[in-house]
Amino acid sequence: MKKKLNYFITGGTGSFSKEFIKNLIKRKNYKKIIIFSRDEYKQEKLKEIEFIKKNISKFRFFIGDVRDIDRLRSAIQEDIDIVIHTAALKQVPTSEYNPFETIKTNILGAQNVIQVCLEKNIKKVIALSTDKACAPINLYGATKLAADKLFVSANLFKGKKRTIFSVVRYGNVFGSRGSVVPIFLKQKKRKYFTVTDKRMTRFSITLEEAVKFVIDCIKNMKGSEIFVPKIPSYRILDLVKAIDKNKKIKIIGIRPGEKLHEEMITVHDSLYTTEKKKYFIINPKKNSNYSSKIFSYNSFDNSDYLKEQLLRKQVTQFHLKNE
Repeated sequence: MKKKLNYFITGGTGSFSKEFIKNLIKRKNYKKIIIFSRDEYKQEKLKEIEFIKKNISKFRFFIGDVRDIDRLRSAIQEDIDIVIHTAALKQVPTSEYNPFETIKTNILGAQNVIQVCLEKNIKKVIALSTDKACAPINLYGATKLAADKLFVSANLFKGKKRTIFSVVRYGNVFGSRGSVVPIFLKQKKRKYFTVTDKRMTRFSITLEEAVKFVIDCIKNMKGSEIFVPKIPSYRILDLVKAIDKNKKIKIIGIRPGEKLHEEMITVHDSLYTTEKKKYFIINPKKNSNYSSKIFSYNSFDNSDYLKEQLLRKQVTQFHLKNE
């Protein structure tokens, strides 16, 4: 019989965390789940979800901010087995106009999580990242890249501590706050869709796929890895047509900090990347991983694209789930 584990989730009231908790409860492979977040209202709403309400005795809720290392110290106890770090300021435009606040949360907050996890001798720590951390052109991406580097490097300066740190990097979750899907669904009532650039492409991953991938990474992590899933891309114009092929499109120009195409592995990263059947592992800290194969894994050159019909199906499923 597998040992039941204690989980600690920063930013624990987000969409990923809800789905992750749902998965843990379904598999019954947990002893205790601690939610750490700064939003009191969202915590109360989380407690009202049926599958959490039925198992509320297994939950602990802490109001706190990853910027506050003392609060983290009081919340993360030595009996925690796995820490999942999801807390971040994630909106690109917001980060551009609030750079100092973004740095405090995304970089200094990551540093605090690492430091406390080492102090408490936590077994595994995994951080959620983003495709925007790869060759970043905006502040949000730059802060997430710095956070990724901190988590990878933590494996070098941890000394004799048993704690291992890894990162999961994937694209926008389909229909999430960072996705354009909710925006286009709202615009469906207007005369036209607003598209920044008709050439734009994005990676696509569903919430369920993201959670499953993170769970697999937790099982397989050995420390220092950046795990990158093999996922499909889509063209923004195809997404718009999937929502309403008859509506007019207005091109408004690319926004500050926005890319035409997203990238998850750069040419430079590829030198330290191992390819598996369903994912890649970037691990620059191990010389044995050096590869002569040079490539870029990006949403434009991706061999797997979601067609209009499948996009329409995903949009419908998202819309029904969030009505």
